[in-house]
Amino acid sequence: MCGAELQSLPEGVQRVAAALQAAGHAHSPILLDGAARTAQEAADGLHIALGQVAKSVIFKRRSDGAAVLVVTSGDRRVDEKKVAARVGPLARADAEFVKNQTGFSIGGVAPVAHRHPPVTLLDQDLWRFEVLWAAAGHPHAVFSLSPEDLLRLTGAPRADVVQAPKEPS
Repeated sequence: MCGAELQSLPEGVQRVAAALQAAGHAHSPILLDGAARTAQEAADGLHIALGQVAKSVIFKRRSDGAAVLVVTSGDRRVDEKKVAARVGPLARADAEFVKNQTGFSIGGVAPVAHRHPPVTLLDQDLWRFEVLWAAAGHPHAVFSLSPEDLLRLTGAPRADVVQAPKEPS
């Protein structure tokens, strides 16, 4: 993307696009016709497996109020106890906290280009897929990347931070 193309995008998407471009990432954000506020909406809109959605979940660390970002597969649920064991006790993050810390609204939180860099953990289950899709700063914007790209872009560690998948009945 060049500078002129960025001007027509929402501010959050512009920030993500600029961060991706600065990091030499090969894929720019795209805007979907429908919203991708949830992992299921994103998977449906992109015609991909739910697990290929790299969803961003924000918590608030109790000790210092820092934002904690957990990036996990769309088909997994974060295990708060596992996250707390790594970063300290957690509290729920409300919409105002998420917006103030990340610069993004819930439903569009990207794994990069945060207003205040969060403590970040990457769910090891993301490595089940070659291609992932993550929010790009707006509920209609996403970008593609590999798990290794996510690791490179965030500098965050891989971790076991999700609940065990339920066995099919």
